Amino acid sequence: MPENTSPSTDRDSSFGPVVDRLSTEFSGVHHDSTVTRCVDAARHGAEDVTGRATPDLVERIARQHLQVLALAFAEQR
Repeated sequence: MPENTSPSTDRDSSFGPVVDRLSTEFSGVHHDSTVTRCVDAARHGAEDVTGRATPDLVERIARQHLQVLALAFAEQR
């Protein structure tokens, strides 16, 4: 049976609005797939560290990651 490779944000509707807000906030900076991956990584990181991942916490973590990523890309130019 094939492994399910879709991001966990697709499986949990409570994180869809987080992806939507951050995709809008970072449109023109990051592709939607990058935002989705950052939200997914933030969710897993929050679960690993705190044992739970609320949408608010995941959004804050993902936003910080996206901001740092944008700064890194800007420095490369």
